[in-house]
Amino acid sequence: MVFSCIPFLFFFLPLCLILYYLVPFSWKNGTLLIFSLIFYAWGEPLYIVLMLFSTMLDYTNGRLMERFGTTRCRRILFLCCSVCINLSILASFKYAGLAVSAVNAVCGTAFAVPQIHLPVGISFYTFQTMSYIIDLYRGKVKAERSYITYLTYVSMFPQLVAGPIVRFSDIQQQLHSRKITFGAFEQGLLRFMAGLFKKVLIANQAGALWEEIHILGAADTSVATAWLGALCFTLQLYFDFSAYSDMAIGMGKMLGFSYGENFRYPLTAVSVTDFWRRWHISLSTWFRDYVYIPLGGNRKGIPRHLLNIAVVWFLTGLWHGASWNFVLWGIYYGFLLMLEKYVWGKALGKLPRIFQHACTFLIVVFGFVIFAITDMRELGGYIGLLFSFKAKALMDTRFLWYLGNYGIVLLFACVLACPIYPWICRKTSALSGKKGFVLSAFIGIVVLLLFILSTAYMVSDTYNPFLYFRF
Repeated sequence: MVFSCIPFLFFFLPLCLILYYLVPFSWKNGTLLIFSLIFYAWGEPLYIVLMLFSTMLDYTNGRLMERFGTTRCRRILFLCCSVCINLSILASFKYAGLAVSAVNAVCGTAFAVPQIHLPVGISFYTFQTMSYIIDLYRGKVKAERSYITYLTYVSMFPQLVAGPIVRFSDIQQQLHSRKITFGAFEQGLLRFMAGLFKKVLIANQAGALWEEIHILGAADTSVATAWLGALCFTLQLYFDFSAYSDMAIGMGKMLGFSYGENFRYPLTAVSVTDFWRRWHISLSTWFRDYVYIPLGGNRKGIPRHLLNIAVVWFLTGLWHGASWNFVLWGIYYGFLLMLEKYVWGKALGKLPRIFQHACTFLIVVFGFVIFAITDMRELGGYIGLLFSFKAKALMDTRFLWYLGNYGIVLLFACVLACPIYPWICRKTSALSGKKGFVLSAFIGIVVLLLFILSTAYMVSDTYNPFLYFRF
């Protein structure tokens, strides 16, 4: 089940909210837990046992750490038990095939590559459970005494399968005491609707064009069409993932929870560093706090700093998928961040702002080509096509046809990727009285019309993936 489908929008979510609001507060976590387990079991009935095992493991080790962790050695023991088992589970399901393929390639062996189905959301909830036990070891949180409450935290359906990665320290208090107000519900509903519109009306359309261009192959694609495909995938991934985060944050508000922002208009970044302060914020800050800083960050000299960057970005690429293109994507960004830090960063900062935006945008679009194509030979051909000025036509009639059919959607996508909406909100926030009423009525009508249009697309369109579900 995905958020942008008819069963979720018209049955699951309304029923969940109605029951959640009707029951007394002491039953709200239990109600939310039941619906979250149903949501996960809808697509993963078997692997729900895996999530229950992982949560019970960390909950138990947390309680043991609190009760018996009187010495540092004991606390480390409980920490290592949780972290090692969690990482082993993640590695077994996600990276076994990649590991066997690497051994076969290096050693010339012919071991059978295991075909293991990846449980949805395992990368996200594994990082959540690990952050809990690590923060407990560091003394930043207290051990949760109720397993039901802890399981509710991990399994909350708004953010379970594709984030944002919510740390226990961020919502520990809210799990035990939270206010559910009409104002928060209204804000959450509008945020959810904004995400739904981004997903259905923009991400799916851009993704459909990318799939069409991708299927053509390098032999039948002009340079301009190849770059158009790269742009489409970039827009699809941004609007798809940020839409999911919007919907998760919106539903969190409707349920009384406050999740942190996961995107801050990353396609308007002025540098690679700036991009990663804006893109998938919950993941980048997780690696910063639990890997980069513990390794020493930038405090132990330039060679060690470069090594730390390399380790973090190798792991970041690997986290996204068990394929060499993701590792290459991580290395690509790690190398760029090194160069930006020690080679061209200061010079880039002195250039005109528009040039900084353009350079960063091209770097990001090219990077997502690496991200999109898992077959390394196909990836090499597509990259070669992007920079080819001899063997292929620079532009063909197919490119013009695509622009004619998708140009409006892509134009809206590029505009909405900029912080236009916050600017409008700031300009209209001071309106009151008759003007404020007219504006509210206008917004309500627009939201209703867009919801009707989105529903029509969901009924008629079969292309409706959430890309980060596979991670």
